[in-house]
Amino acid sequence: MSSWQDLVTASLIGTERAPVPPVRIPGWPATDNPATDDHGAAKFTQSSTPDQASVLLDPAEMPPDPAEMLLDQAALLTAARRAGRPAGHAEPLPAAGPDPRPLVSPAAGDRLARMLRGEHPDLLTEWLAAGVDRGLRVPAQLLPGLLDRARRVSPADPELRRLAAAAGGPRARWLAGLNPEWTFVAADTPAGDDAWRFGDAGQRRAYLTALRAADPGAARDLITSSWEAAGAAERVMFLSVLAAGPALGAADEPLLDAALGDRADEVRSWAAYLLASLPGSALGQRMADRARRGLRLEAGPRGSRLIASPPAECDASMRRDGITPGPSAGRSQLADRTRLMLEVVARAPLRTWTDAFALAPAAIVAVPAGDWAPVLFVGWSRAAIAQRNQGWVAALLNEAITGRHPTMPAENGALSQLARRADPALGAPDALAGPEPGAPLAVRAALRVLRFRYEMLKELDVDYSRG
Repeated sequence: MSSWQDLVTASLIGTERAPVPPVRIPGWPATDNPATDDHGAAKFTQSSTPDQASVLLDPAEMPPDPAEMLLDQAALLTAARRAGRPAGHAEPLPAAGPDPRPLVSPAAGDRLARMLRGEHPDLLTEWLAAGVDRGLRVPAQLLPGLLDRARRVSPADPELRRLAAAAGGPRARWLAGLNPEWTFVAADTPAGDDAWRFGDAGQRRAYLTALRAADPGAARDLITSSWEAAGAAERVMFLSVLAAGPALGAADEPLLDAALGDRADEVRSWAAYLLASLPGSALGQRMADRARRGLRLEAGPRGSRLIASPPAECDASMRRDGITPGPSAGRSQLADRTRLMLEVVARAPLRTWTDAFALAPAAIVAVPAGDWAPVLFVGWSRAAIAQRNQGWVAALLNEAITGRHPTMPAENGALSQLARRADPALGAPDALAGPEPGAPLAVRAALRVLRFRYEMLKELDVDYSRG
């Protein structure tokens, strides 16, 4: 018989052009037919299906107005659908498998709940990775929220999904069997080389990531042999896996140097980024030469100052090293040169400055640089993150908190990234000085992130084995 969708279709077409379909109203007893009004009788007959408690409205004996008939049937069917139905027989669900891992501490569970509600959600991957590394399990009541959060990430970037499944363990796989939206937890992953040969983008990335961690040379050889057949998006994936670790070595330089000539802009950009972070690379040396020509330390009667001499133009060698010309429309020559200076500083090895100035990072970032200070702060921040140099990260954070506060949006963004990449120990109560009264919001926000990360990992280190 007809259903709710048939009524919707009839209403869209119009009752003047389509007949009102008869509708079975589940659960309406035949003996309780309502009285009719002066327009006619509403006759209800018992369904011919013996195992259904339903009745059939006969439109031929309903009031003559088709629109009224349709609305009456829609109202009855709406009430019946909302009322539900008698429970039938159901087999009991199988129990979730045992999980012998210890539960995270109550404080760690509370923090995870706050993150799932929207407090620093970008740190969720770090929390899960730390929990998995420590062999801990997530509180059962938080698993639905965690799996739903992991469901919303891109399948091409599977790290959060992988960590959520690992942290959830057997209970997460049990829940995935009850909700088709969480099937990524229990999805059959091809084993061994089949994950690379037949897997989807996420499975190929996971395979390459695991191989890189276990055997960096084998991962590099696999990338090299697959490079020509891969599309631009997959070549970017290859390089992003290399960026994630383990640390690059001299053996990776030929692959990356060849990628500098790739036809895709994003691939060339990734290659230049990785080469700039590779100690001793030829690109790093070229960037160091440009950097030394562009920035010098000058002593004066009022103390030392940093003097910038940005590149005049983006020449062919700079373009091959990943620095692209900026848009010309609506930009001044100074803006173009400022951007070039930023790119050179961001890609130069950080030891360029400590060797050239014979100063520690904390002393260098404290030297006045006038209008170039924001450019240098952003460039050095990008370099410190790319080169994983915690000494420079700490120096830049301390300068932003206790010295010259960031004032430009780009500086605020760089400060936010520094707080998320710094050693969490910097969030300890006495590790960094507190902000001065009236410190910018970006400074206070960075300190909150540092302290959040410190407390987050401290709670995961608590030995809590009950439950």
